Amino acid sequence: VQLQASGGGLVQAGGSLRVSCAASGGTLSDYGMGWFRQAPGKEREFVAAISWSGGNTVYADSVKGRCTISRDNAKNTVYLQMNSLKPEDTALYYCAARNRWYGSLLETDGILYAYWGQGTQVTVSS
Repeated sequence: VQLQASGGGLVQAGGSLRVSCAASGGTLSDYGMGWFRQAPGKEREFVAAISWSGGNTVYADSVKGRCTISRDNAKNTVYLQMNSLKPEDTALYYCAARNRWYGSLLETDGILYAYWGQGTQVTVSS
């Protein structure tokens, strides 16, 4: 499966942004999906994950209550809605997919994701 992230941009602190991840070359419902981010000079970190059906989600503590991950399997697209953005949310955001038959219903470890998109830049100004 190929993943294409989009929707990043420049936003002021306190603002909102929705990034999307379009999948092709596969059936999205075969995959659990996750969003990760990497800021300059920092390691990649987990942001959110959603089960193949969309019925289960998990979030990093740093974004809990501010972000919502969702998916539309019919449109082969996963979304990350980000609200109350902070400058520390500035990073390159990646979507990732893993085969739903392997591992747990939700996975927060990026090493368990086999497919990655190219990333979309989110910059939050103070």
